[in-house]
Amino acid sequence: MEQFTVGGTDVVIHKYQGALNPTAENATADQPQYDVLKETNIQDLLFMENRDRKYDPDVYLLRGVYTIQDQDFDLSQFGLFLSNDTLYLTVHINNSVKTIGRKLIAGDVIELPHLKDEYALNDYSVALKRFYVIDEVSRASEGFSQTWYPHLYRLRLKQIADTQEYKEILDLPADEDSNVTLRDVLSTYEKELQINDAIIAQSEIDALLSGYDVHHYYTLATNPDGSVNLVNVDTSNINVTDSTFLASVGLDRPLREGYTGYLLGIADAPNGSPFGTGINFPSNKETGDYFLRTDFLPHRMFMYDGLKWSRVKDDVRMTMTPKADRFTQKGTFINNAATNTISGEVVEERQSLSKALRPRADN
Repeated sequence: MEQFTVGGTDVVIHKYQGALNPTAENATADQPQYDVLKETNIQDLLFMENRDRKYDPDVYLLRGVYTIQDQDFDLSQFGLFLSNDTLYLTVHINNSVKTIGRKLIAGDVIELPHLKDEYALNDYSVALKRFYVIDEVSRASEGFSQTWYPHLYRLRLKQIADTQEYKEILDLPADEDSNVTLRDVLSTYEKELQINDAIIAQSEIDALLSGYDVHHYYTLATNPDGSVNLVNVDTSNINVTDSTFLASVGLDRPLREGYTGYLLGIADAPNGSPFGTGINFPSNKETGDYFLRTDFLPHRMFMYDGLKWSRVKDDVRMTMTPKADRFTQKGTFINNAATNTISGEVVEERQSLSKALRPRADN
């Protein structure tokens, strides 16, 4: 024990008390009531994890020893990695059990005060603290005495992140005289959101819609036999926006798009021709009229050929970001946020209806 008193460093222990389990009594969606399960219980047996963790509001002070590592790169067959993100801390078994009331287990969070960063580049006048979570506990090989009895625990530590497991710790104040929390100064969540938003904004500039842009290409209107009427045009009087000129060179009313492929259609008629929109076809129609049906998903462009309305293309080029105006199955079916009332209970349409449709106990 003298080794830790003289040559060790202070270690602050945030004791893991167990997973939080909501109780049915007096529980609401806004204010759930929680019971703390035993620390040896597992909250989610499917994923084998404890996400809602309860930590002791009191902290415990121990002495520990570990080897300071340089920030070296590990060049392995899988690439270049940093090898100093894991620490191996040694503590005395009897002293640790006597201090916190049980042995150290995976889930306990350890704070190393001597690793505070007083000169961090942030807007807060507090030092950045360093927190690690115990990942594994074993008996240190150097801790066995001549009688073959162990005296030391070897703890494998990894740095914590701003996740659900460590919410109670990161909600603590960063300093005694500070109004900011540990999450405000340690978490990279806000910065990562800013980076993500900047990437999305730039991607919308570079590729506003999915698929390929071919709307600036013009399609020749062919004859029934497949031939094209070639017309000599005065090059000094070319106006591609004039429908009379386009009709004179056979570009006005193509029967179909000249380009086929993956995600090419947009809500425009071929060659920029005028068209109408709505949920019903117009009664005053003429041969060659285009009409965009907005009640189709996605919107569908039709052309009247004198006998019937023929499908020309679908408006399948949509923005890739999840916006409300994205009329696709991905935007309105998979991400369906609509609600419905079934048996007097309001449910979300995207969730399973088995809960709402199951028979009541009094039936």
